[in-house]
Amino acid sequence: MKGSVLIIGGGITGLSSGYYLAKDGWDVRIVDKGDFSDNCSYGNAGMIVPSHFTPLAAPGIVTQGIKWLLDSRSPFYVKPTLSLSALSWGFKFLQHTNAGHVNRSAPHILALNNLSKALYDELADDLHGGFGLERRGILMLYKTPKTEEEEIHLAEKARSLGLDVEVLNRSQVQQLEPDVRLDVRGAVHYRCDSHLYPPALMSGLTDKLRQLGAALIPKAEVTRFTLKQGRIASVETRTDSYSPDVVVLTGGAWLQQLAKKARLNIPLMPGKGYSFMTDAYAGKLRYPALLLEARVAVTPMNGKVRIGGTMELAPINRGINIKRVEGIVQSIPEYYPEYRLPLPADEAIWLGFRPCSPDGLPYLGRAASIDNLIVAGGMGMMGLSMGPATGKIVAELANGTPPSSDITLFTPDRFQ
Repeated sequence: MKGSVLIIGGGITGLSSGYYLAKDGWDVRIVDKGDFSDNCSYGNAGMIVPSHFTPLAAPGIVTQGIKWLLDSRSPFYVKPTLSLSALSWGFKFLQHTNAGHVNRSAPHILALNNLSKALYDELADDLHGGFGLERRGILMLYKTPKTEEEEIHLAEKARSLGLDVEVLNRSQVQQLEPDVRLDVRGAVHYRCDSHLYPPALMSGLTDKLRQLGAALIPKAEVTRFTLKQGRIASVETRTDSYSPDVVVLTGGAWLQQLAKKARLNIPLMPGKGYSFMTDAYAGKLRYPALLLEARVAVTPMNGKVRIGGTMELAPINRGINIKRVEGIVQSIPEYYPEYRLPLPADEAIWLGFRPCSPDGLPYLGRAASIDNLIVAGGMGMMGLSMGPATGKIVAELANGTPPSSDITLFTPDRFQ
């Protein structure tokens, strides 16, 4: 064994980190405050997205966000608050909504997503049960000339970065989906993208980790770090205490609170999203799609279709804002006019919290002030897409080998 490692957080980032560390010969323990069965990695749209190479903090998002705030069913909402932490996050976000930040960030975000895409192909072979990986690409559906212009410009940028992408007119989109009627102006087909069934992936990873000898410890919320001479000497949970050689801090939307326990400043806001499954399409839908004006994702998976969306930036709470879910449901017939779905019952609505950094970039790297701490989180809406790449890089950092992708921009200390 190379040594012991404690991973805090059992989402896709934590499990992927554990997978690569265990394969490299580390003694791996993963603790999670839940039971590993219902974190944000389970209910997302299941998309692997090299197409998403721009950070959330991008030009135009503030103006659009203000317009959305006036609509109770809009896809974006920021809850007013006097919290100093939230106000500080908002100020940092505004500082990064510029073209220079986007242009600097895009190649690095793309590299991480491309690395993950390649690693998912390897994972599909290693997890013999499979997890519904499909390499059809994703359709970016649009209805208005303004969105068309924006998406064609983005597609040209994507081509310049080496992505396989095609702009389609209305009839070409319809040819790709012959079994459902579409009401769109056109689409951009990112053939570089893929999708999968998240619960099968997470189940396959947990099974594989146990086969590799890793321990998965549920209901183990971290309460305290003991720091000595620039290292984490021990990690205490509600049930036990650990003294690992290396600590990996993931934690999803709880990363900021966990980091504070280690005296680190890692700004983060939870972005609540909703999803639900439907069998209304009866197997007719062939391609996953993003309904761009509505900011809704539609993904065929496991014989059904998952529909999800909204971004509520607010302190963590488990309440369902039914108006936001109504907005998702009402957007479907605007693009697929044959499908007017009923509002799902509360128990059928899944919700999760995307960990959003103020500059839209992940936190990935060693903590400068704590020698044996690696931070991996803040992937926002791309956690599943970046999961394997993040996990592989965590293992490389622990091993002291050069990372497979440039993570210079992602340093966890950039807001210290």
